[in-house]
Amino acid sequence: MDDYFRKMPKAELHLHLEGSLEPETLRELDPALSGREIRSRYSYGGFQDFIESYKWVLGLLRGPDEYALAARRLLDRLAMENVVYAEVTLSAGAVLWQGKEFAPIFEAVAREAERSSVEVSLILDAVRHFGVDHAMAAARLAADRAGGGVVAFGIGGDETRGPAERFAPVFRFVRERGLRVTVHAGEAAGPESVWAAVRAGADRIGHGVAAARDPGLLRRLGEDNIPIEVCLSSNVATGAVPKLAAHPLRLFLEHGVPVVLNTDDPAMFQTTLLREYEIAAGEFSLTRAELEGIVRNGFRYAFQPMKSTGGQ
Repeated sequence: MDDYFRKMPKAELHLHLEGSLEPETLRELDPALSGREIRSRYSYGGFQDFIESYKWVLGLLRGPDEYALAARRLLDRLAMENVVYAEVTLSAGAVLWQGKEFAPIFEAVAREAERSSVEVSLILDAVRHFGVDHAMAAARLAADRAGGGVVAFGIGGDETRGPAERFAPVFRFVRERGLRVTVHAGEAAGPESVWAAVRAGADRIGHGVAAARDPGLLRRLGEDNIPIEVCLSSNVATGAVPKLAAHPLRLFLEHGVPVVLNTDDPAMFQTTLLREYEIAAGEFSLTRAELEGIVRNGFRYAFQPMKSTGGQ
């Protein structure tokens, strides 16, 4: 199974650049870092611990050169796994929050994407708990680059402090400029957060774990063909589920909800896309046919058909 899926061309749709920095890349950015500190930063007691570690990583991404290195190392690893298409999220909101100039950072990441054998589309996201004005500022950065490598806009962060319905005008703004919308929901809040994302116009739901608690919501996701970007290792590490066996992946499939498998923040959760497929096969007893269907979903629900093949 390992060799079979390693050789199979794959797509990944929920992948944060900032969460992809492996320990060796961190040490390239700061040679003074010890293995002990990195292990401590990459261990979590829950979602808020993860957020604090994420902010720590952001502090190491000082400017365009550091972002370029992060992108280069990530894309090299994806190519080794035969990931041929990736939608990589770049946190425009975090760059704005830190008061950095966005354009040079974006251009550095885009150059690395152009050089890679992996076909890359970019998603720019905002930090929802910073409010609607912050999200609109990030959305304008995305809209200005629609057709220039950016295919979608998203929001992450604290769901309870930034419910999705507040951002419906932001989502309309980017849609009118040709972009799609993905929303983190149901990761650290309940089914109502996923409902809010759906009603606000989300094309895809990031995580969506809490949707499993609402049969009507599962039905809506299936009927409206709204995929959930499932991130198994991430959901355990942040406490979205208490253990792998409690993850609703199988329930989603049984209810006809489209599913794509992803790593979220692969280095921070010590995983790879191949590892996520191994977990799905082993923990949830998915058949080869079911796993192949999820692989196809990675291309089917991408926001941009592959240029090299015209899509899968």
